[in-house]
Amino acid sequence: MTDIDTAPTVESLAQRVLDASLGTIDLISMYIGDRLGWYRSLATDGPATPEELAARTGTDTRYAREWLEQQAATGLLVASDGDPRTYTLLDTAAEVLTDEHSLNYLGPLARMLCGFAVHLPELLDAYRTGGGVSWADLGADARESQAAMNRPWFEKALPSALASVPELHDRLRKPGIEIADIGCGGAWSTIALARAYPQARVTGYDIDPATVALATSNVAEHPDVSDRVTIIEADAQELPEGRFSAAFAFECIHDMPRPVEVLGAMRRALTDDGVVVVMDEAVADEFTAPANEIDRLMYGFSLTCCLPDSMSHPGSVGTGTVMRMSTLRRYALEAGFADVSVLPIENFDLWRFYLLTT
Repeated sequence: MTDIDTAPTVESLAQRVLDASLGTIDLISMYIGDRLGWYRSLATDGPATPEELAARTGTDTRYAREWLEQQAATGLLVASDGDPRTYTLLDTAAEVLTDEHSLNYLGPLARMLCGFAVHLPELLDAYRTGGGVSWADLGADARESQAAMNRPWFEKALPSALASVPELHDRLRKPGIEIADIGCGGAWSTIALARAYPQARVTGYDIDPATVALATSNVAEHPDVSDRVTIIEADAQELPEGRFSAAFAFECIHDMPRPVEVLGAMRRALTDDGVVVVMDEAVADEFTAPANEIDRLMYGFSLTCCLPDSMSHPGSVGTGTVMRMSTLRRYALEAGFADVSVLPIENFDLWRFYLLTT
């Protein structure tokens, strides 16, 4: 824990504020480049002058020039000498900011954080009154960036992660198995499950209509699995009983206003030998200050999204993003599960996998 003897100096704290301000400026400029298609144009169509970039993307030349200069000044673009000046997107920046299939893809993070910041007036009101700002109110930036951030990990890493746990993998490979994906979001997890287990039928559930529309659209664009994937707009507490051999909840239990009731519904939805797998943030087991980067990041998401979304529902338990193992265990036991264990899946970005057994 921080004490008076190890607290930052005035100078170091001032430098931290300056560094954070520069990072914020970068995130805002990344949001602009992402949403206006400037990064993607530079990545796919090649280097450009301000006039060329504006013409390619249907935007204003003067704004394009200012953004290109700022991006070169901050080190994401390389500017040529001479007049007219041409700007080139670094290959590394192209992967991180535009390659939606790369595990290094972080472009949506700027979209997510800027999307949250737009709602600061509503968040301040919620903080004063104890109310909330729902996922639906947070809008397209939040919804789309959440799905896009998780997509490459579900597509590229989830199949091998599940296959690394033989008992679970063998269960999921059984012919005719029914799998539920609770809080499926954009359905990238649902699609990944169906692709990894071609003899399974997978049903994704989400409560937000706009998210369900996004999920349905994504599934329709993948005909290799669309005949075995169903997306349903419903509260997870409405799950059919005794139907699923496995039920997954990817990064959503901490958002739910009544997680015990949802986990209880998931337990009742299982067949006799069914299991529940929860993927949630890999936060520390105990509160520590100063904390590691994962906890710091998750507290940021909690302040601006997850806790306000949960609190927008009357009677919410208000978990927040930083859901520690002890909290999930308490919820699971209250929901009627016999045990909670951590699955031996490592190096899966910011997440940890839990197995809940009856």
